[in-house]
Amino acid sequence: MGPSSATAESSLALAGADHELTERALRAAVARARRTGRPTLVSVACRLPHDTDPCEVAIASRRPGESWFAFEQPQRGATALAALGEAAAIEARGARRFESVTARWRELTADAIFACTEGAAPSGALALGGFAFAEEGGASPEWGSFAPASLTVPEIALTRRCEGTGLPAGLGCGVHMILSALAAPDDTAEELLQRLTTRVAELRHAPLPLLDPAPVGRVQVSSPMPPEHYEAAVARAVELIGAGQLEKVVLAREVQVHAPGAHDPGAVFGALREEFPSCFTFCVGRGEATFVAASPELLLRREGRRVSTLALAGSTRRSADPAVDAHLGERLLRSEKDREEQAIVARRIERALHPHALWVAATPEPTLVRVANIQHLATPIRAQLARPLDATELLALMHPTPAVGGEPIARAAPLIPALEGLDRGWYAGPVGWTDASGDGEFCVALRCALLRANVARCYAGVGVVRDSDPAAELAETEIKLAALLPLLSS
Repeated sequence: MGPSSATAESSLALAGADHELTERALRAAVARARRTGRPTLVSVACRLPHDTDPCEVAIASRRPGESWFAFEQPQRGATALAALGEAAAIEARGARRFESVTARWRELTADAIFACTEGAAPSGALALGGFAFAEEGGASPEWGSFAPASLTVPEIALTRRCEGTGLPAGLGCGVHMILSALAAPDDTAEELLQRLTTRVAELRHAPLPLLDPAPVGRVQVSSPMPPEHYEAAVARAVELIGAGQLEKVVLAREVQVHAPGAHDPGAVFGALREEFPSCFTFCVGRGEATFVAASPELLLRREGRRVSTLALAGSTRRSADPAVDAHLGERLLRSEKDREEQAIVARRIERALHPHALWVAATPEPTLVRVANIQHLATPIRAQLARPLDATELLALMHPTPAVGGEPIARAAPLIPALEGLDRGWYAGPVGWTDASGDGEFCVALRCALLRANVARCYAGVGVVRDSDPAAELAETEIKLAALLPLLSS
């Protein structure tokens, strides 16, 4: 339970030394913008009370239609990142969208001004958001507010971290607020300061809303494509694999939940972080839509020249009976079909990193990753980069892995939309953050749903290999959809 609204508002207000530091930084940014003739990014880091919950504050304080972001992995040192507003936006599309985003982010941070209050080491601005699965992104109207590549520098970012747990380095343990603005030559420091202080004054700390246990009206669950279509797509993929055209392809399906009232993304996020504490739980709000997920898959974490990733593929259900649960896990570890699927992913990730690394190390055998309703085969992989590569540059090397795309991807890519018959949008794309040093963390958008008004579009996919059985793969999608469907349709 968070503190009362009145207490939280007073503790989060921009006052005293924080106010003076922000004013000085804004004056310096405006002066630099006028000198160079180009907008100057400015970010100021301030400490917040240790009991501040970043995601609760962001969800309670977001304005209608405002860009917002919440990203948390509760079991990993209580790390959290949340954000509101838009100081600057970086968008791109096409085959070089990752490179375009990297270049624009470097331009913004090259002559940016960073400041911090005493006791908070400078970290600089943050950019956060995500990328669609395909280079041209989602074409359907429901994905209209989610560009193929989209990072936002928020007006307000709230971080909670401890050393060695990811999230922006340099801030030290604790909770921080980072205020950012893009100062143009014709701006004044007074106007920018007024805008930031007004926005900070609106912040409030309130518990996350709860899901309605007894909604009035009927919930309808439907699929744009019948189950038979999905089984036929898997069967066709198996034929192509048997003919030697590819090793693996991931096929997804969509299920829609039509509720009697609007889905509440804050309540869904709260339920997910409670139910799946080991997963990356996130919300990305753009316009009238919110993309929400509880993903078990780390795509990459970049800390200096150290890179961590996770090859995740091969799944089975959980059981409430510990003996049955252990048996299911052991059977998964011994499954030739699932181990083949998993090995394809691990090999591709290692091949992608090797040309850019001094060394790449993977565990010799896959391990089990267990979350609330499913268990996976996983191979942790680490690398030491031979030269600095930004997190967004690494995304260009690694996305999409065969865990969400196929192998070889050049052959699988055109087959995926043709066989699936759906618009993936940001499903199976990278979602996360990066900072001014090029560090960052991105997960793969799995176990996810796109919420827009009273419609939730849920997505789940499976890897198809030569021994795949269409009925079994359909059943596996049902297991994965069970992460969100009960929350959205209860």
